[in-house]
Amino acid sequence: MSHVRRFDHVGITVADLDKAMAFFVSLGLEVEGRMFMEGEFVDTVIGIPDSRSEIVMLRAPDGGAGVELSSFIHPDHQPGSSAPMSTELGLRNVAFEVDDLQAAVERLAADGYGLIGGVGQYEDVWRMAYVRGPEGIIVALAERIG
Repeated sequence: MSHVRRFDHVGITVADLDKAMAFFVSLGLEVEGRMFMEGEFVDTVIGIPDSRSEIVMLRAPDGGAGVELSSFIHPDHQPGSSAPMSTELGLRNVAFEVDDLQAAVERLAADGYGLIGGVGQYEDVWRMAYVRGPEGIIVALAERIG
């Protein structure tokens, strides 16, 4: 039986690659690489003939799983929900642990990205908030406090 060896990345399709990349870099992720993807390999894997996209791979400073942002040049983007809520089916958020939740929320708010709800606290262990990022992406930010 085959087993998963490691969690590599989460892929997020966006219309504005530069804006989405800047958002995640502002959270502290680092750009690992940026490139165009096209050809038989990609067409086979994603099941879309003659596709062309540009991707950026980002990782947290500690390594681990990454975030792959992709923007399709061909075919055109398919619209998604611009402000999905946690109850909408599908992948709903990408989560990061941060050193200072309040500072992260304030920095993102200064860039125009607000809280979906509020800052919650789970016992004396975690403080957490959901932020609505570019193109409706929900980003969970959590700070360990205990």
